[in-house]
Amino acid sequence: MSDFNLVVIGAGPGGYVAAVRAAQLGLKVAIVDKQWLGGVCLNVGCIPSKALLKNAEVAHTLRERGKEFGFSFENLQLDYGAAVKRSRQVSDRLTRGVGFLMKKNAITVIMGAAKLLDAHSVQVTDADGKTQQLSTDNILIATGSQPVVPPAFPVDGEKVVTYKEAILQEKLPASVIIIGAGAIGLEFATIWSGYGSQVTLVEMLPRIAPLEDEEVSAELTKAFNKRGIQILTGTRVEAIQVSKEGVQVTVSGEGGQQTLKAEQALVAIGFKPNTADLGLEAAGVNLTERHFIQVDERMATNIPGIWAIGDVTGKLLLAHVASAQGILAAEAMAGKTTQPINYTMVPRATYSQPQVASFGLTEAQLREKGVNFKVGKFPFMANGKALGLGDYTGFAKVLTDPDTGEILGAHLIGPEVSELLPELTLAWQNELTITEIGRNIHAHPTLSEVLMEAAEAAEDRAIHI
Repeated sequence: MSDFNLVVIGAGPGGYVAAVRAAQLGLKVAIVDKQWLGGVCLNVGCIPSKALLKNAEVAHTLRERGKEFGFSFENLQLDYGAAVKRSRQVSDRLTRGVGFLMKKNAITVIMGAAKLLDAHSVQVTDADGKTQQLSTDNILIATGSQPVVPPAFPVDGEKVVTYKEAILQEKLPASVIIIGAGAIGLEFATIWSGYGSQVTLVEMLPRIAPLEDEEVSAELTKAFNKRGIQILTGTRVEAIQVSKEGVQVTVSGEGGQQTLKAEQALVAIGFKPNTADLGLEAAGVNLTERHFIQVDERMATNIPGIWAIGDVTGKLLLAHVASAQGILAAEAMAGKTTQPINYTMVPRATYSQPQVASFGLTEAQLREKGVNFKVGKFPFMANGKALGLGDYTGFAKVLTDPDTGEILGAHLIGPEVSELLPELTLAWQNELTITEIGRNIHAHPTLSEVLMEAAEAAEDRAIHI
């Protein structure tokens, strides 16, 4: 008899969700993590960053928009350290909640570093070096990822940092160079610029938010320029030098080479999987060239009884994807019928100011595939609720099949668009067409009306534009 039906390695939003679902299905479950419950997301990632973003939104309003809203201050004081402390309180509350879920579902929690001995044995070494061996019917790898840091980049946790140090530091950098304009870079640019820091974004690709729709990137660039953020796209970092005063970053682009100076630099250029030292090779688990774990549509590896979810699979490095994969894997190993995840149609969100949210294919991707499509677009500037909020940058854009009305993709930028996107993903998942979105009566005034208006525009019957 095995000690457990399932041992989950990694207690992030993929691992702990999988553990709970497996326990609900009657499996005896243990979860192992070497650092914390909740993983990077709850502790030093998506949750505390959202708290900081809220503080930054308030700070930006107080600093830049007082006259518009009718208030003024003789001596405005902004305490960035207080914002960080609030973000830690938010994080701590949620991580305690994960601990409660483990107890509620009778899941054994073991803190330590895990290593596979074979397909049904896991060795755990705690902080004191003590080891224990667990036998199990199934092993689920959910160890996440870590920042990619080129060897030439002198990350020291003070002058040159990754997101981990950036999210925990209580001192606001007066000036900062952010290397990488993906989600992490864009969110920290929003946070620090909201408090008045001088921010420079350096992106090697031709535009910021390079994986998003081109119009979205252009709109975000305009908004960031308005906030005073310097943007250098098509620009490569050649070297980073650290001095007592801060950092010097040598970059090269169309205009040649130049040296940027700032108090601090944030490296946010990508992630690599946490698959080293897990015993995967010895167990015979197939990895890709970039060391991600190969899985099938059920999240099973090539070795029976070993499964993997989340960032280590390299599918989409997003917390909600890890959670969905975790539920899928738990149900598959419990013998339930499962439905594969369509990663193209998974929602994506960046919580910058303005927010960006999307799913499906972009216009460029549809053209590349030779797919005929129609565009429905509506600006927040024509939305009453957005105008009332004083937050009306951006638009909603839906891409549809002109013959069937099928939703092929959606690309939103503007206020709270991460909260608006689920209406469209739910419609797509349930095979509703753009006609149903347009005919659905939306409360007025709401931000969600931009979806109705964009849907109507896609069918040439828009009322307000």
